[in-house]
Parts: sequence; structure tokens; C-alpha cells
Amino acid sequence: MTLQVELSHRIGAFALDVSFAAPDGVTALFGRSGSGKTTIVNAVAGLVRPDRGRIVVGGQVLTDSAGGLLVPAHRRRLGYVFQEGRLFPHMSVRGNLTYGRWFAPRGATGPTLELVADLLGLGALLDRRPGSLSGGEKQRVAIGRAILSAPRMLLMDEPLAALDADRKAEILPYLERLRDDLHLPILYVSHSAAEVARLATTVVVIDAGRLLRVGPAAQVLADPGVALSLPGREAGALLAAVVEGHEADGLTRLALAAGPVWLPRLTVAPGTALRLRIQAADVMLALVRPLGLSALNILPATVRAILPDEGAGAMVQVQAGADLILARVTQRSVALMRLAPGVPLYVVLKAISVAPKNVG
Repeated sequence: MTLQVELSHRIGAFALDVSFAAPDGVTALFGRSGSGKTTIVNAVAGLVRPDRGRIVVGGQVLTDSAGGLLVPAHRRRLGYVFQEGRLFPHMSVRGNLTYGRWFAPRGATGPTLELVADLLGLGALLDRRPGSLSGGEKQRVAIGRAILSAPRMLLMDEPLAALDADRKAEILPYLERLRDDLHLPILYVSHSAAEVARLATTVVVIDAGRLLRVGPAAQVLADPGVALSLPGREAGALLAAVVEGHEADGLTRLALAAGPVWLPRLTVAPGTALRLRIQAADVMLALVRPLGLSALNILPATVRAILPDEGAGAMVQVQAGADLILARVTQRSVALMRLAPGVPLYVVLKAISVAPKNVG
């Protein structure tokens, strides 16, 4: 395992008590604001001395309260990206990037400035000062600076929280490139289900200082219990898709495990593998295959689990092929349709409801 965390820590009336392990990839600490995510990432960074804990990154023990070990933050070889870029205003983008090299161990190998600038789309910005950059550009520079310090892991504490929707859409593809091209382990803090679905390989759900669920992203996000803990339209499942082709009427055909689906045209080549987040509120259920609907995407499925919420609603988890899909319905619908685990049905997905932010 790349990351092992055991923490028990109290701040005033708030108590944090978590234990989890995660493999290589992007590990997302996911949960509501105030649940303890930042305390965890700060403990990994060495900025918080936990009351009790053990933290291991890449096989190296960084914190072990039982053994009296607490490696100083500057010796942990962890790159930290905060909510704001925290760039040096008197330095150019190039200067801010190369500053990260001062923290790289002597003889350490890692990406070059040229490679990092290319991955993050910074080539045309190298001679500019931070004052002339957009919020998204500043964050990309901050990420590049952290990478050039040759860290064993990158820590990112809600790096998109201060950005508007357009800037978030601008920077997410760069984060995907880092995940796929550099293979640098990342511990990513977020309370946005859309960000987590696009980026995470492992999801650690934290609720009020306690571990609610940990596991592969697709399994955790499709857990009805996790979904019901999320506000509004945040609940949704993560599906694996492959682009099969673009059609003359402006739609793109995707292949899912359970069959084809169509979305408004995507600017990606056939054969591209995608992550597709389907929000539970945009899924309808039918006991027989519907006829005469405007919705194009109808997939056969089987009910796996049903979890009622505290009001009149319920979260229904169904399996379509190898994928798990969530549907938010009323408890009256569950009763009228006599839904129960094992019942076969059809899921209906609106193509137009899948926003670009939910395709990665």
C-alpha cells in the first residue's frame, strides 16, 4: 500500500478517529466541510502532531506516536498544494516553478521543468508574473512547483475550491493528465462528488471525524449509504465507458458494460476510455422496457439494494452489466413497483442531463 493512516486526534469538541489504507493512484478524502479531511492531510504533511497515530507513505514511516517518531514536515518529501496558489509575486512563472527544485533531494530524479510545463499547459506563461494570471493558471503553477520538488506523494487540499465553475473545468483535465501520465500518488481533499468521480481511484469517505467507507471509487460512489449522506444532486454513480463513434445528428455513442448510450457530442476520439458520472436524480426506473419515450438510453438492470432516507425518498442501487447505478426515487414508488433485491427492471438515463463536468 502507498498510504497507511491511523489517526486519533481531538480539537476542542471535535474528535477524529480514522484508519485506512490506499494503493497507488489518487486517494480522495471525501465528505462534508468540517468532517476532518484537512486535519488528516495536515497530519500526513507533518503539520499536525496527532494525539495518537501512525502514518506510512511509500513504505516509510513518517509518524508513529507509539514509537515517538514524528518526521519533520520539511523532511517528508511531500508536495502540498493549498486552496490558493501562494505564489511569489516578484518571481516569474518560471521562477516559481524552479523554486520547487530547492526542496528536491540531491540526485533525485523526476519530471523536468519542460515536461511539467507541457503537462500543465504553462509553456506560454513562463515569463509572466502571478499578478497577470487567472485563478486556474495560478493553481497550475502551484501544482507544477510542488511536482518539481520530487515528492513521494502530492497532497492537495481542495485545490479547486476558490475557483469558479469555468476555471474548475479548465484545470480538471490537467489533473487527469497528472494522474495518468506521471503516476504520482496523490492525496486529494474535496467535498465535490463531481471532482472525486473524475479523479479518484480510491475514495475515503469521512463523516464527522469517522470513517464511513473506503474502497475503489466506482464501488464507494455507488454505495446507497454514502449517496444518502450527500446533499441535493451530489449523489451519483461512476461508470466506465468507451467512445464508439460520433453520429451525424450530433450525438456521441458510448459503450457501457450493459449496452450503448448516447450523449451530446464529445470532443474525443473513438476508442477513448472515459469515466461517466450519472447523478441519481437523473435516473428513472421501469419494470418493463418503455416505449414512446424521448430518452434514448435504456439499459437492463437488476435491483441490488434499497435504502430509504429519513424523508419520503429512497436510494435504489441497481446493477447493469458490471456497473452499479443509483436512482433516487420516492418510497411510494418502491412500494408500488414492489422493488426488492433481485427484481429485474430497466434504467432510463437522460442524455442531455450528463453535464461536461461529469465526463472525465
